[in-house]
Amino acid sequence: MKKVILRRCIVTGERLTRDELFRVVKTPSGEVKVHLSGRLDGRGAYLKRERAVILKAQKKKALSHALQTEVNNEIYEELLSLVA
Repeated sequence: MKKVILRRCIVTGERLTRDELFRVVKTPSGEVKVHLSGRLDGRGAYLKRERAVILKAQKKKALSHALQTEVNNEIYEELLSLVA
């Protein structure tokens, strides 16, 4: 039996599978990217795939805090377009 790996959403605190989350990564070069496959090297933060959660993360600057760098609104816009 294969073990199911759970990750925690930085906004809701829920433990969910990778399929239910977006991964946002700060690469070693300092670039912030939305990474769907979950294999990119760097510091990662997970957000639940819901519009309300992404908007709350944007309001509270949750990604900036989790990734320890400034995150542009373009990242949040990209996440919202992926949800729609």
